[in-house]
Amino acid sequence: MTKKSQALAVLLVSTFAFTVCFMVWMMFGVIGIPIKKSLGLNATEFGLLMATPVLTGSLIRVPLGIWTDRFGGRIVMTLLMAATVPAIWLMSYATAYWHFLVIGLFVGLAGGSFSVGTPYVARWFPKNRQGFAMGVYGAGNSGAAVNKFVAPVLLVAFGWTMVPMVYAAIMAGTVVLFWMFSASDPSHLVPSNTKFSDQLKMLKEPKVLKYCQYYSIVFGGYVALSLWMVQYYVGEFGLDIRAAALLAACFSLPGGVLRAVGGWLSDKYGAHSVTWWVMWVSWICLFLLSYPQTDFTVLTIDGPKTFHIGLNVYVFTALMFLLGIAFAFGKASVFKYISDDYPANIGTVSGIVGLAGGLGGFVLPILFGALMDLTGIRSSAFMLMYGVVWVSLIWMYWTEVRKTEVMGSNAKAFSLQG
Repeated sequence: MTKKSQALAVLLVSTFAFTVCFMVWMMFGVIGIPIKKSLGLNATEFGLLMATPVLTGSLIRVPLGIWTDRFGGRIVMTLLMAATVPAIWLMSYATAYWHFLVIGLFVGLAGGSFSVGTPYVARWFPKNRQGFAMGVYGAGNSGAAVNKFVAPVLLVAFGWTMVPMVYAAIMAGTVVLFWMFSASDPSHLVPSNTKFSDQLKMLKEPKVLKYCQYYSIVFGGYVALSLWMVQYYVGEFGLDIRAAALLAACFSLPGGVLRAVGGWLSDKYGAHSVTWWVMWVSWICLFLLSYPQTDFTVLTIDGPKTFHIGLNVYVFTALMFLLGIAFAFGKASVFKYISDDYPANIGTVSGIVGLAGGLGGFVLPILFGALMDLTGIRSSAFMLMYGVVWVSLIWMYWTEVRKTEVMGSNAKAFSLQG
């Protein structure tokens, strides 16, 4: 097998493996609904249940990246996926709330696969094609949408306990498939002297903190809303779980597969331009999504008249679709910032930014649940996200936009070549 065909095989099988890992990582987004009902959980407890796998998947990203440098992506990815199989299987035998939380922590290891596959895949390609390769691999985020197609069918036909059993079998098959078609190259191994404490030192850099905040929206928000949306559709619009999952996939699917397009746009127009537009589009979508279903009465000359304001399911889904596209582009543009500003420390900085994004995906579902318990308003989840995007826009304006010259000899001129 030639080096080129080997690289392509590695890219394809790694992307497939990452898709399966992400599907498993997002499992509670669907099976959490019947579990919530049977255990009588409130919204905060439900948020914690869904967020638990996200916590371990985020915290393990940094050590996994270091081990990938040292031992190679093939062995680390295989062992990581194999380690999750028993936990996924055990999920079907869980009965108490704490069972789900503990097992969820081990299932969450699957979420760490991003920091294994990204450097593993990139090293098989030349510099000028690494962005494309990482974008294709990152499209495995669409496993969140795959989960919404597969899990509801199994749930309705056989009950929720069948979902972890089938997912455990799929993961076991993926381990075998990955080992058969992947490859290792000793020249890709680098002596990794990076320590977790060294990575945390990067948080002293104001730019790194800013990129952490951006990524906590575009990736953390993507993960959180992918988990939250199925039950949102069920509660807000009274849909059954299959229809709810199908419509929720309208957000998850573009949010995953279009990441590669975001990488291409960032290469062409620059990380700043893409991120600035991503934040504005997100801000507008979240402003509209925040508006709760409202009835108000007006006293007219003919007596009181009641009016209703609120998004119907079609407008809501269209806005979520737009938001998914924006988040996909944003995920790629933040990493473009990192490669532009820290070419020598890309591994270190991307590790800490990736961790921040994952932690955003852990904290947000818990806050969504707490706000819903507190206010009784489902759209309070979008109100919170709207506020977080406001912070990014203001931060971005003061640190980047305000410093850009729009007139004079140093101004960036718009040319026909783009």
